[in-house]
Amino acid sequence: MFSLFSIRRRGIIIRTRDSLLCVCCLLKNIPRLSSLPAATSFSMRSYSAVRPLLEAKCISSPLEFSLVQRLDMLGVHVARNWIPARYMSKESFELKTENDVVRFSMGRIVDNNGSQTKGKMKTKRVKMSKKAKLNELRFYRLKAKKKITSPNPEVRIRYKLEKAKRKEVWLIEKLRKFEVPKAPAETYDPEILTEEERHYLKRTGEKKKNYVPVGRRGVFGGVVLNMHLHWKKHETVKVICKPCKPGQIHEYAEELTRLSKGIVIDIKADNTIIFYRGKNYVQPQVMSPLDTLSKDKALEKYKFEQSLEHTSQFIEKLEKELEDYHDHLARYKKAKDGTPKDSVINMCLDNIHCKVLLS
Repeated sequence: MFSLFSIRRRGIIIRTRDSLLCVCCLLKNIPRLSSLPAATSFSMRSYSAVRPLLEAKCISSPLEFSLVQRLDMLGVHVARNWIPARYMSKESFELKTENDVVRFSMGRIVDNNGSQTKGKMKTKRVKMSKKAKLNELRFYRLKAKKKITSPNPEVRIRYKLEKAKRKEVWLIEKLRKFEVPKAPAETYDPEILTEEERHYLKRTGEKKKNYVPVGRRGVFGGVVLNMHLHWKKHETVKVICKPCKPGQIHEYAEELTRLSKGIVIDIKADNTIIFYRGKNYVQPQVMSPLDTLSKDKALEKYKFEQSLEHTSQFIEKLEKELEDYHDHLARYKKAKDGTPKDSVINMCLDNIHCKVLLS
């Protein structure tokens, strides 16, 4: 199908877009365009009203015969089956034939009363030029620079505080993406060890040199995988946590117990945990649990956590500075209100005392 064409016939120029009805009207029982009214409106659902025009061809000259052959070669005869399927909406088009020129007016909605209303115009998104974007960025930078270099300390502190709080919210949103839903806990029979067995396993674990490091990434899938690989030939394995915050070693012990189904034998002061695989240990098919992060994701999460920790500390520091500044203003205002009277009285007393001494 062709969507835009131009036909010159007997000095009449016909232009249309996205429609073949005009061409069909030229080839049917309409001898001239001037016989049409000045403005003819067709509804998209009223195709049956103009369908008789498409039933038979009326050719009155050899020129029109050659035109019919060319249009048939271009595939205009397919329009009879194509137009009813396309025009199934409530929209309509208006056919204007002023000065022997056919024009289509699209985008009008026909109401039930027959009145025509203009359809909703789509708002075009205004694209900013590169220069406009640079000017906008320059404006915000100058605005921030004015606040940073302001002579008022409160303005400077509040600007830093707002910026830090925005960063804190952004970091919290980033960390939410790394939250992995925990898998349902599997039912297993925890083994009960006697004191003698615990003492023996503790001494055995201390003597052996096999260990699994837990670094800045924390507990992730690779740590549990390494524990299962050690348990393939050893009953016990040491988990060394460095760096480790105070109290974090117990969180690591609980998390590793849940993921590896091992038994904690001892937690030492140097942030070392001794794990026992169990008497009835069977190596699982998937040694790295699905509800854990990968190595890269764990490192990325650690960086966001560090940034959030430092940002929170910076926010506390700024809030304290702002509070101290307000206290300083209150003390200065109070001193300013009471200073003049006291200074005048003291000066008068000093003068009297000096005169008495001189006399």
